[in-house]
Amino acid sequence: MIELMGTWLMAYDPGFNVLRYLTVRTIGGTLTALLLSISLGPIIIKLLTSIQFSQSIRHDGPESHLAKSGTPTMGGLIIIFSLLISTLLWSDFQNPYIWILIFVTISFASIGFMDDWLKIKEKSSKGLNGRYKICLQVIFSLIAMILMLKVSPEGNSQFFILPFNKEFIFIISPIVFLLISIFVIVGSSNAVNLTDGLDGLAILPSVLIAGGLGLIAYAMGNQIIANYLFIPFHPFTGELIVFCGALIGAGIGFLWYNTYPAQIFMGDLGSLTLGGILGTMAVLVRHEIVFAIMAGVFVMETLSVIIQVGSFKLRGKRVFLMAPIHHHFELKGWAEPKVIVRFWIITFVLVLFALATLKLR
Repeated sequence: MIELMGTWLMAYDPGFNVLRYLTVRTIGGTLTALLLSISLGPIIIKLLTSIQFSQSIRHDGPESHLAKSGTPTMGGLIIIFSLLISTLLWSDFQNPYIWILIFVTISFASIGFMDDWLKIKEKSSKGLNGRYKICLQVIFSLIAMILMLKVSPEGNSQFFILPFNKEFIFIISPIVFLLISIFVIVGSSNAVNLTDGLDGLAILPSVLIAGGLGLIAYAMGNQIIANYLFIPFHPFTGELIVFCGALIGAGIGFLWYNTYPAQIFMGDLGSLTLGGILGTMAVLVRHEIVFAIMAGVFVMETLSVIIQVGSFKLRGKRVFLMAPIHHHFELKGWAEPKVIVRFWIITFVLVLFALATLKLR
């Protein structure tokens, strides 16, 4: 909307062209989402508390978590409202990739909402049946990726990039593209969901990764920078940095209330949506492997669950004291804030390393 307004106002004063600059709109989107999320926080916390939408705590988890019982959940509403409003205000409506991200945001939020609603209704930590959840994630991911294939310039979506070597860019078939994309999006959504077990643990890594993916999107959307870095130029990706900026602002604003000790939890409404957005972003900019490096903490959390379940089923023994792995460290005696901050630091380092691979080609 702001971009369109800038175009109209240029007829009266060329100075209004500044409203069309990506940098200006990214900063505007970030600040708008930040102010919205901080403003919405107390309102949504009070509303969710009054209608008793509170978190059900696992009884087999760390004993320290039992004190969190009654903390309102579905705080993902703060992130989603702030993100969507800011995106609609500052992004270019003519860019189809923005609408794909909006579709993923709304569709994955609906899955998370159903999951949280069932947990609250049944006063259980189980929620939506896992098979139904995965099925819905696959369907929505498939729709989003088919849309991407339809709207992308020919050849701009069906390639696969491996880091560290400029020659490692492979053309892939539409079927292979869809399989890889669905795996990345669904895997990312569930990985963030598994990580969201401590106050602020999932949101700041998501913000850092969104920043990294936003920089890649901007680089790919700029012909000069893309040529310099030996990455494919894609005319639609540059606009995605506005969406990433809005996500960063919304996430930081939410962290204001989610930091230890949390006043609100994002719930599956937030975590499934954030993961779906990040996975979709990675596919849109065709840097899935680089994204996996950035999301190393999410990958580690997911692998810890897979290893734990597999080991128990095959050998009858557990590898970790508890999975996901952040609970393992808690039971080892680490204070919750220590686990959180160290995982933040790891993500920060991984994002920097992943961005460095753009030049190490």
